Amino acid sequence: MEYKRLGKTDLKVSIIGLGCEGFMNKSDDEVKVLVDKAHQEGINFIDFFSSNPQGRSAFGNAIINHRQDWIIQGHLCTTWKNGQYERTRKMDEVKSGFQDLLERLHTDYIDVGMIHYIDAQKDFDEVFGGEVIAFAKELKEKGIIRTIGISSHNPLIALQAAQTGLIDVIMFSINPCYDMLPPSENVDDLWDDKNYQKPLFQIDPARQELYQYCEKENISLTVMKAFGGGDLLDEKLSPFGVKMTPLQCLHYCLTRPGVASVMAGSHSVKELNEAIDYCYASYEQKDFAEVLSRVPKHSFIGNCVYCGHCAPCVKGISVADVNKFANLCNAQQEIPETVREHYAALEHHASDCIACGKCLSNCPFEVNIIQKMKDAVWLFGY
Repeated sequence: MEYKRLGKTDLKVSIIGLGCEGFMNKSDDEVKVLVDKAHQEGINFIDFFSSNPQGRSAFGNAIINHRQDWIIQGHLCTTWKNGQYERTRKMDEVKSGFQDLLERLHTDYIDVGMIHYIDAQKDFDEVFGGEVIAFAKELKEKGIIRTIGISSHNPLIALQAAQTGLIDVIMFSINPCYDMLPPSENVDDLWDDKNYQKPLFQIDPARQELYQYCEKENISLTVMKAFGGGDLLDEKLSPFGVKMTPLQCLHYCLTRPGVASVMAGSHSVKELNEAIDYCYASYEQKDFAEVLSRVPKHSFIGNCVYCGHCAPCVKGISVADVNKFANLCNAQQEIPETVREHYAALEHHASDCIACGKCLSNCPFEVNIIQKMKDAVWLFGY
């Protein structure tokens, strides 16, 4: 298992995390089997958005003897009413819902206090201009939460949250389909078939800006909806009309700038194993480029998606990393010091390019890599 630092904290999280969906409507023993298997494989990170008391208690009982081994991303602003989950901004419900989470998980702290589900501008203004953010800051000051995050499906809102300087973590919906759609305050737009009927081209600029800003500012993205609710795993359901594997979906997410971990909502040991297999898979098994290059109605042509298909470079240049760092600078219209240092740390630089053209024939997206290397030399000086 590989681990990444979470934002500006000292927490190191597994790149494969757990979603909590798989714990619902299961016995304590069934949940413990899932949790123990994940722990055994090195998973130490879980997102717990659900206010379902049964699911919370089952997970709490499963980790009661090793709470310290888990980094918990627990959500503020969720409550349980009339047998179902609800999002809330009412402070009495926010506080009681969070207290219930602590009690059912048998803990006195939550590692990442996530302000739940902010997609609309009005909601963002209410949360960050009122009592919710004040409560989150109070919890952090008391050590009851270690750091603050939010969950969102809207890149414009997520970017605004990142720019407040108050948060270290953003839970965001990422996969190749969603990355092509423009921002929306309505989460249902992400899986509405009509939004995929017209051709879409390349990654939406708002999403690209969010990912690059988070990478630059050391704000970690944790991923939900990596499989598009399972639609991407079925060619009949996928908006792309082609089937991807779980490994390809995970690799797509984990190669986006700023991403620290993907929360896989495993409902069984079999599904959990499919996610864990990522850690042992070959490059060929994880490679998503060939699949996306066959997408009939949508195109990434000309856009580097950091897939690494251009490798191996005869001069040893990591083309994907060079392009990633150059794109970060272009998005910010400056060269951030951290990006300059990352580029300098590369073993080989864009100036080593001899324009042999081998990478051009390897790239399934027809990126003009030789020109990209020239642009990087102009940008970084070597």
